[in-house]
Amino acid sequence: MTHRLIQSTALPKPIGPYSPGIGFERLILVSGQGATDPASGALAGNDVARQTEQCLRNLQTILRAGGSDLQYVLRCGVFLLDMNEFNEMNRVYERVFGSHRPVRTTIQAAGLPGVGLRVEIDCIAYRPE
Repeated sequence: MTHRLIQSTALPKPIGPYSPGIGFERLILVSGQGATDPASGALAGNDVARQTEQCLRNLQTILRAGGSDLQYVLRCGVFLLDMNEFNEMNRVYERVFGSHRPVRTTIQAAGLPGVGLRVEIDCIAYRPE
């Protein structure tokens, strides 16, 4: 059994020495994704709703590069800079995932890596056969 690195040119460049995703057998583990728009290299916006949308797009890009997609997500971790923005983040999250309900942990983080970053999301998914 070996793992494989999952990367995509349609993603922002990682800000550290890590892989955006790793596949192991049918599992795909995705590193925390911020709200950087890969086309511009800038944050997708200043508010948590637009940032959540971009985080989920970045997750989806990695999942697709690994042969999966959002409907195969088993678990998400959501890191908010301010828990008062939970409802705004949650509305976007619910719209994007639709009736699919991965397990999730949401916490308030003391800080996130990037000026202006309000949310970061990671996930674990599987690759359908």
